[in-house]
Amino acid sequence: MGTLYLVATPIGNLEDITLRALRVLKDAALIAAEDTRTARKLLTHFQIATPVTAYFARQSGHGYPAPAPKLEAILRALARADVAVISEAGTPGLSDPGYELVRAALARGFRVVPIPGASALTAALIASGLPTDQFVYLGFLPRQKNARRKLLQSVADEPRTLIAYEAPHRVRASLDDIAETLGNRALCVARELTKVYEEFLRGSVNDARTHFAAHVPRGEFTLVIKGKLKDERGEVKEESGDWDDARVIAAVRELMAAGVARTEAAKRVARASGRARREVYRLAMPNEK
Repeated sequence: MGTLYLVATPIGNLEDITLRALRVLKDAALIAAEDTRTARKLLTHFQIATPVTAYFARQSGHGYPAPAPKLEAILRALARADVAVISEAGTPGLSDPGYELVRAALARGFRVVPIPGASALTAALIASGLPTDQFVYLGFLPRQKNARRKLLQSVADEPRTLIAYEAPHRVRASLDDIAETLGNRALCVARELTKVYEEFLRGSVNDARTHFAAHVPRGEFTLVIKGKLKDERGEVKEESGDWDDARVIAAVRELMAAGVARTEAAKRVARASGRARREVYRLAMPNEK
């Protein structure tokens, strides 16, 4: 009877692989990978010849269920020898089908061993500048607007730090929904963690909305959102995040410097700040009638 190893792999920088992870990947009889193409690049780089099989699934409203035949095939392999599980990047079992495999392996009496390593979740959190003592992981935010807003509304009064993953083509829409449901609270947007173009955008939700109105979101994103503030009596209270005149003017100028037309820049800042578009235009372009 084999052991199921949950092996964390780099989220970008290949130097983040651990010596223990390399040994387990070499010694295992089979590697179950969420993305075989990414896995083979990693294994080729470290000269690991262990056979690889695909173990992936599409996200649904109830998690990441993998096809039953593939699950059974891996369990049969596990009955004979050790199997290592890797996700596309980072720690398996978080927002991928590894969870179901772990449950099935434990139900059949197999030993399950984690091999810790890289994780976008913890990397973004510890560098965010937001409270790290307690947090709530939301996984990937729902693709559909209504479902996304429903999830965000359910944690609107949550005092702990919130963490979520998001795809680049939905970042702008998600930031709009965060502003609508959670308010203009403190936020850190972590992009392309450990990679060449790693970037942290720290500020408020509206700061991030303004930034990505002028810059096309690219890469992989982790959003770290400050929890709901509480007053001295322990009751939740609103964040202070008002847009003063100077901030409105600076936001419009940033957009225009990025090539956005002045009327469009005023429109975007009005939407982000909650101010009237005419008022934003008057503040940013006082010499125009």
